[in-house]
This record gives sequence, C-alpha cells and structure tokens, in this order.
Amino acid sequence: MLRITTETKRAKTVLTIEGRVAGPSVTTVEQCWRELYAASPKQKFVVDLCGVSYIDNAGKVLLREMHRQGAEFHAEGCLNQAIIGEISAEESGKDKEKKPKGAPIIFYIAFFSLLLMPGHVLAQETAQQSASATTNPAAQKLTLEQAVALALKQNPTQQIGLITAAESVQDKNIARAAFLPQASLRVADSANRVNLQAQFGGKPIFPGSPNLPGHIGPYQIFSAGPTFSSPIIDLSLWKRYAASRENMNAAKADSSSTREQVILLVVSQYIGTLRSMANVEASQSRVELAQALYDQASDLQKEGVGTGIDTLRANVELQNEKQVLIQAENDRDASLYGLSKLLNLDPRQEVQLADSLSFFDTPQPEVNSSIDAALSTREEWKAIESREKAAKLDKQSTQYERLPSLRFDGNWAYLGTNINNGIPTYQYQASFDVPIFTSGRIKAEVTKADLELQKLEQQKDDLRNQIALDVKTSLLNLQSARNEVKVANLGVQLAKEEVDQARDRFKAGVANNIEVIQAQDALSRANDNQIAALYRYNQARADYARSIGQMEKTYAK
Repeated sequence: MLRITTETKRAKTVLTIEGRVAGPSVTTVEQCWRELYAASPKQKFVVDLCGVSYIDNAGKVLLREMHRQGAEFHAEGCLNQAIIGEISAEESGKDKEKKPKGAPIIFYIAFFSLLLMPGHVLAQETAQQSASATTNPAAQKLTLEQAVALALKQNPTQQIGLITAAESVQDKNIARAAFLPQASLRVADSANRVNLQAQFGGKPIFPGSPNLPGHIGPYQIFSAGPTFSSPIIDLSLWKRYAASRENMNAAKADSSSTREQVILLVVSQYIGTLRSMANVEASQSRVELAQALYDQASDLQKEGVGTGIDTLRANVELQNEKQVLIQAENDRDASLYGLSKLLNLDPRQEVQLADSLSFFDTPQPEVNSSIDAALSTREEWKAIESREKAAKLDKQSTQYERLPSLRFDGNWAYLGTNINNGIPTYQYQASFDVPIFTSGRIKAEVTKADLELQKLEQQKDDLRNQIALDVKTSLLNLQSARNEVKVANLGVQLAKEEVDQARDRFKAGVANNIEVIQAQDALSRANDNQIAALYRYNQARADYARSIGQMEKTYAK
C-alpha cells in the first residue's frame, strides 16, 4: 500500500510518503513529484520517508533525481538512512550539471521486457532453480540472539575491527622494545688490504724512522661474538611507549564500537525482515478476506439478491490484494537476502526467522541519566579520550628530547687473523648525549602536537553533542512509537468491527458492497499502521540501546 500526502509549513512543502516505493508505486511517486515541482520549482521541498518500508532500485533512481532537483530527505531506520546517505554522498562528489534522464526509461524498458518474456524461458529458469535447490543446504532458522552471535563471529566488518585492534597491540610491543636491551650475534671473516700512504701520507711515524710502505696486506681477519646495547635514561622513549599503549586502548575501543554498529545493523535488518514477514501475513489474511467477500458476492448474485457490479467490484479488490501479496513476498525475500549478507552466510544457505514482531512495553528512560550513561559506556567516547591522552604523551615525548640521555653499548669478540689464533677482545662504553641545537625541529613538533590536541578537543565536543542528540532522538522516537502502537492496535480492532458490520449489512441486503470494500481498505491501512508502529518501536529500542552503548548487553546475551 502506498500513501502520499502534502503539506505546506513555513514556506516549505512537505511530501510525506508511506508504504513501499517499489514497482508500480515508483511511477505514482514520480508523477506526484513532477506535478509539485512543476507547480512551484522555486519552492523548498522536504520529502519525509519515515513511513517507507522498502525502496527498490527504481525508487533509488527516482530519489536521486529528486535530490538533484533540490529535495531534502528525512528518514528513519538504518536501511533508509543508509540509502539517503549514499545518495547524498554520490551527489556531493559529482558536478552540478544535470545528467540525461535516461535511467528511468531504461528501467521501465527492462521491467516491461521481463513482463513480456516468453513463458517457456521463465519455465526453464524455474526448472533450473528447482534443480539447483536440491543441492542447497537445509534452511537455517535463527532467533535474533542467534543472528547477532553469528554476525559477531563471522561478519567481515567485525573481523576487520578485531584485526586492527591486534595490529595496535603489536605497535605497542614495537615501542616497548625501543627502551629494552638489544643483543645480536655477529660472525665475520674478511680479507683486508690497507693503503698506508693514504692513511698517514707516507711519512715516517717517528723522526729518523724509515718511510712507511705503500700498503700492507692482504691479510685475513676473523671475528665472532655478541653485541648488545641498552638505553639507561631516556624519558622520550618511555613517553612514546606510554602513548602507544593509549593508542592501543583507542583501537580496542574502536573495535568495540564497530562491534556495536554491526549488532545494530543486524538487529535493524532482522526486525525489518520481521516487518516484511508481518506484511506478508497481513496480505495473506486480506487475500483470504477478499476471497471470502468475493464468494459471498457471487453467491448473492446467484441467488438473485446481489448484482453483477457487486461481484465485479469484489473481484477487483481480490486481484488488488493478490498483487499486494506478491510485492510483500518479494520484499520479504529481498530483506532475507540482506540479512544473509550481513551474517556472511553461504549464498546458497536459506534463512528463516524464529522470532516475531512484537511489543514489549518498558518504562520510558530519563534523558539526563541516559546521557550520563552514554558518556560512560559509549566506546567512541572512550576511544577519543584515549587518543587525547596519547596526543599529550606524544607531546611530552617530543619535549623530553631536549633532555640528556644515557646509553650503554658493548661487544665481545673472538678476533684473529684466522679461526685458530684468535684471542678474546671486548669494548664497553657508556655515552651521555646532550642535545644543543636541533634547528627548530623540536619546537615545530611540539607546536604540531598542540594543534593535534586542539583538533581532538573539537572532535570531543562534537562527539559529546552527537551522543546527546542520539540519546534524545532515540528517546523521543521510543515514546512516539509506544503511543503509535497503542493507537494502531485500537485502529485494527475498530477496523475489524467495521468489516464485520459491513459484511452483515451487505448480506442482509441493506447496502451494497461499497461499504465492505471501504471497510477492507480501512482494515488494510490499520494493519499497515500496526505493523509500521511495531517496527518503529522495536527500531527505536535498538537505537536507544546503541545510543547508550548497550547493544551487545541487550541483544547478545
């Protein structure tokens, strides 16, 4: 079912779309948009997609066209928000020149060519699919908790986050090794020839002594033994190691944040699939009702009580409901495919859902306490705090490079002209280095560290406001969705009573079946409203859990 309403607010025209933007509905939305845009092209348009349950490829093409013509989108849910974000990102990276409007035409040509495809080709493809289905693995039935656990185990984004965190641990170990003792073993055997005149100018070393020969050698030198070194006092290395530990903590927090985001995506996809399944069940129920009303109208016509127009009207309504059922089944299958992709399952693996779309009434949380809880548990906040500490430690490491450092180096070797006549030799030294002049390098690095701290401070303020906005928005949506569920449940109850009364009146001959058809439409809207309200409530609960950093605690028990 598709519902489109327009409203003018403060020099803005708000176009509200509810239902599925898919298949024939795309043409309806496109026609409505073109009429509005042609009537007032300079008007500012806001397109509300909060009530949209599914957007297919043709719908995305239309939304891109609307975005290029200046439309502003509002959407709820991860899937719709991801589609709008993708459209905005694509358009921001392109030139502002308008593209040829050939994409919708190509889509319609492909769509009608599929409709007109010969029956034997479709039958052949169906037979091939049936044959391949025998080799597919058995269907896997998943609860929401099982789906989340499976995603945490094998979702690629989650695994990449774990690998990145593991890399940061090795970066910390590398920084730690810089101020620990180092040792190595060296074995060398060399042939040497030395030009003494080049070394000493060919002059005698002592007065009256003969001149030096031009060269000596070649002669062999054999050497074997360990070398070792260790910094004794170097505060710069210690601070650099401390900074690497904070960077490791930040990477682990980023990995946990990615984990939370993956859970949110899986939960949103799961409850979105539950919504699609509920739409299928509601559509099947409406088809059964329409079939019963059609049979009733046919029986009354045969008895001479009803009219042909009543039977025809009931048959038209029956066919409409069957078409809606086909669209609902397609949306359900597409949503299941999306869930399978998030879980990184075998493409041949069929997925079934074990849970149902339901309502669990919970107390409304308090705003300020929720914000405090979010700032203490959100991994993004922990990550930026660790990065801020790491930046301060990096600055101190640079400043400590101005201080003296003490180092110890040494080696022991078995040295001789060959392996048989060598003697033990050794060299031990302690070096004390004092930086005097670095040509402004340390000052520039300290200034750069200060700028990095200022940038992190700005990012921290922005993240604090974003967390507060996430909490407030999720609580607002949660309260609104809770009220929507109550109203929608009452609406379904009243719509069912209206259908029963209309059927009784039609059966008694008091009225024709126009009232029945109208009652059917009212029941369809009530069912759609109830399913949408339950979906929004469950999505709002998930968004609230994400806003306070409790996704894994709530959904991965």
